Amino acid sequence: MDLRKLKKLIDLVQESGISELEVTEGEEKVRIAKHLAAPQQMTYVQHAPQAAAPAAAVTVSTEPAADALPDGHVVKSPMVGTFYRASAPGAKPLAEVGQSVSEGDRLCIIEAMKLMNEIEADASGTIKAILVENGQPVEYGQPLFVIG
Repeated sequence: MDLRKLKKLIDLVQESGISELEVTEGEEKVRIAKHLAAPQQMTYVQHAPQAAAPAAAVTVSTEPAADALPDGHVVKSPMVGTFYRASAPGAKPLAEVGQSVSEGDRLCIIEAMKLMNEIEADASGTIKAILVENGQPVEYGQPLFVIG
């Protein structure tokens, strides 16, 4: 596929409301996906009645607070994808809270672009928390596990 056609397809995806486009031309196949930015932090202002004190601003964050995590080593996602606790549907989870793990043990699988990527423990200890639900999308750098 020539570069001019490819550029036109990229422009089409950027200008339109679609998030993904896949084109097959002979034996050549091109997939263009537009990834939306992570949700931004939002601020809500509550208006109080005139007789009450001034309005207070409330901040809501979509990311877990760092102090809400248990103490220990945090294993973060090395990529964007879908988090799976087991190697197959219905199989036993690779890691459980309270389980002892060694550096290099498999903790979970993250599916990215139809590839299954095994995520290994980068520290030894006991799993204190699993911070993501099975089948949930994860972002790069998102905390997945806490190992103590």
